[in-house]
Amino acid sequence: MNNVFVYGTLRHVPLLATVIGRDAETLKLRKGGLPNHAVFAVKDQDFPILKPADGTATGLLISDLSDTEVERLRFYEGSYDYDLTDAVVVADEIECAARVFKSDNEGWVPGGAWSLENWAQRFGDVTVLRAIEEMSYFGVRSRQDVDRMLPMIKARATAKLQAKRRNDALSPSGMTAADVSDVTLERPYAEYFTLDEFDLTFRRYDGAQSEMVKRAVFVATDAVIVLPYDPVRDRVLLIEQFRPGPFARGDDLPWQLEPIAGRLDADESPETCARREAQEEAGLELSALHEVANCYASPGCSTEFYNIYLGLADLPDEVVGVSGLEQEAEDIRSYVYSFDELMQMVDRMQVVNAPLVLAALWLARHRGRLRGTA
Repeated sequence: MNNVFVYGTLRHVPLLATVIGRDAETLKLRKGGLPNHAVFAVKDQDFPILKPADGTATGLLISDLSDTEVERLRFYEGSYDYDLTDAVVVADEIECAARVFKSDNEGWVPGGAWSLENWAQRFGDVTVLRAIEEMSYFGVRSRQDVDRMLPMIKARATAKLQAKRRNDALSPSGMTAADVSDVTLERPYAEYFTLDEFDLTFRRYDGAQSEMVKRAVFVATDAVIVLPYDPVRDRVLLIEQFRPGPFARGDDLPWQLEPIAGRLDADESPETCARREAQEEAGLELSALHEVANCYASPGCSTEFYNIYLGLADLPDEVVGVSGLEQEAEDIRSYVYSFDELMQMVDRMQVVNAPLVLAALWLARHRGRLRGTA
């Protein structure tokens, strides 16, 4: 059996239990310290680093780990260029042989003291959700594969956290996720997106439990959509770009006219994302943001959730052009349309982007207030 000393984010017991793969109550944990070392924050990162220093680095000593459990820890920590090194740890005033994760990454700059409490308050919940998906690939995918997927894993974890924190939807039946049971999950595809297959039963309206059903779900991230509107000139800005969805459907017009949109990055608020995407896709600075809707795109088969805004902006003629991020292969052209032109396109069914239709109808309802004429 093995002893491992942890001093950073793995001191957060819910995360530790997720990574090791067993209930926290079964873990043998003791407070301990590593002499002649200290824990430092890493500049521009959300995790710490261990460095030789006067004093003692405090942490947790995990005892009696199996070889597989140690490999699970190495799999998780390998994403951050850490590996295990032999050490002598003091626990209960007794020296104990253990191993500790250290890194030789010279690009990490110590940035002062690191606080587990502050980290857990800001990042703890989302990191556990992220680790659940990461560790589902242990023994299935290489660490290099998982590292490549990590930005989207983080974004999916952020979406799950947002789902738990914010849900004002009406549920007349009163039924909740607790009324779904016998759930098993398989993931036949995992890359930029994932495809999850669930076997489950759910509560019926007559009170009985349904028969076992299989449901496939396209797992995406939360998205932010913003329609820029100039209340002085009474015009909107729309963008056009190639979209693989219509192309895969066989649509002869895969270049779509739509609002500005983007996927919510990990640890990013929808408002911050809306402003970032407006700058990246159209070079726009938005002033006030008005919420249009918070809604699922297609709840029968997808987790994708929309945060839709109307953003006030200055839209002179010269604001149009071609933009986008080269590293994301974006090639985006922007156009301006008067409010009347926009509504004519909606009425003539020339707009086939659902969030744009929704935002346009919201604008029609609130336009007078935004222009100060109502």
